[in-house]
Amino acid sequence: MVEINVVGLSMGVLLTLIAVALHYSKGTGWQSTQDISQEVLDRRAETVPETDFPEPMNRSIGGGAAAVAAGASAEGAELEEGGEETAEETGPADIPEDEVEYFEVEFVKEGETIEVANNKTILESGEDHGWDLPYACRQGSCVSCAGQIQDGPSEDYVVHDNQQMLDDGELDDGYTLTCVAYPRGSFTIETGKAP
Repeated sequence: MVEINVVGLSMGVLLTLIAVALHYSKGTGWQSTQDISQEVLDRRAETVPETDFPEPMNRSIGGGAAAVAAGASAEGAELEEGGEETAEETGPADIPEDEVEYFEVEFVKEGETIEVANNKTILESGEDHGWDLPYACRQGSCVSCAGQIQDGPSEDYVVHDNQQMLDDGELDDGYTLTCVAYPRGSFTIETGKAP
């Protein structure tokens, strides 16, 4: 048979009752805090500058080249160490309107030939015509917009403004990055074709 120590049991019950009585008489003093998550998000959003261009690979927003070009031209001339201003480099996009030439470019997959100005990229011209051509960075830093000129080496038909991905062999095979390729002759191109 089990022996119960009456004194020990009585002390345990008494201490438990005292703890419960003190708890309910004083309370815990704890109150839930106010939800500040939206306020924190708003404060963080105020510190991030707004941009007019999408993140890479986000085609749902569309474009971004105009905002990038506007940002680059807004920066103006750079200062050298001596404090003198230097002239900005000019590229094919900076050709004045009175010097613009137009070339016939046949888009094989789209089944049409359009006139493309030598101050607009192949990609921009296709988009202006309503086509959904592939692209990602719009800066010549990837090959998402690549196409192949079927008439010969791409450098014979386009001027690349800052292409960083194609090597000489690929350029000789007619590959081009349409986001930075400006025409300098008439040619046939198959878009969406990477080396």
